[in-house]
Amino acid sequence: MASSSSGLTLKLHPLVMVNISDHYTRFKSQSQPPDAVSNGGEAAFSPPSHPTRVFGCVIGMQRGRTVEIFNSFELLYDPSAHSLDRSFLEKKQELYKKVFPHFYILGWYSTGSEAQESDMHIHKALMDINESPVYVLLNPSINHAQKDLPVTIYESELHVIDGIPQLIFVHSSYTIQTVEAERISVDHVARLKPSDGGSAGTQLSAHLSGIHSAIKMLNSRIRVLHHCLIAMQKGHVPCENSLLRQVSSLLRRLPAIESEKFQDDFLMEYNDTLLISYLTMFTKCSSSVNELVDKLNTAYDRHCRRGGRSLFV
Repeated sequence: MASSSSGLTLKLHPLVMVNISDHYTRFKSQSQPPDAVSNGGEAAFSPPSHPTRVFGCVIGMQRGRTVEIFNSFELLYDPSAHSLDRSFLEKKQELYKKVFPHFYILGWYSTGSEAQESDMHIHKALMDINESPVYVLLNPSINHAQKDLPVTIYESELHVIDGIPQLIFVHSSYTIQTVEAERISVDHVARLKPSDGGSAGTQLSAHLSGIHSAIKMLNSRIRVLHHCLIAMQKGHVPCENSLLRQVSSLLRRLPAIESEKFQDDFLMEYNDTLLISYLTMFTKCSSSVNELVDKLNTAYDRHCRRGGRSLFV
């Protein structure tokens, strides 16, 4: 397949990939319930006649030749008639416009290993909203040997084939663009469940191991930088002003942790955290004692009905 010649700079946010993956997982689990049982009493898993595909729109902003895809939403599509639910699409677009007034429909997404001929029907149907939509294709197949992201972005170009002008899909290069909130969310999602299906202890161990490795790498790089600065100061290596400016800029970003105000704020936060921990411990102890009292009163309830006194009132 040919590459795009439009000159657009495409930026894709991780939220779009998470949304498409979630859409595909939900649709597949709902369309193939695992508890289907055959007449013979054994689980019946009938393979689908065609691979599961989901469809949706991608939204974002375009500034000049830069297209940035921020989010996505689902579409209702009838594969047999190759038709979109226009009323659902317009309603979704109106709702997103109220929350994100600067976002526009930039194209659509689907799942599969490669673009199909039938995909051009959806592509043309969206051209009345965006005259040059993009097509984001996510490959849900797991390939452990593949290191690149299983995402392909296509554009459409008009080519003359056998003397007939036709729209065809062409590959477009893209980069991943993230913000701080997305990085935190993606890291949290990646650590929700390990790939080997381990327990919560395994997750915590993997999380702490990752933090330890990151701190160890940071420490080694700081040591290299420190030795380089000492060598410059002693004249063993030539002085590089650009490197010194970068180090100075990096040091200015560090918080002023030696100030008296920082120590007061830190101690206040630390004491508040300890107080909350103590209150939580007292609450748990009180709850355990109340449960024990209830159990003892229940155990001695028969004795109480015979005229005796209960153990606790």
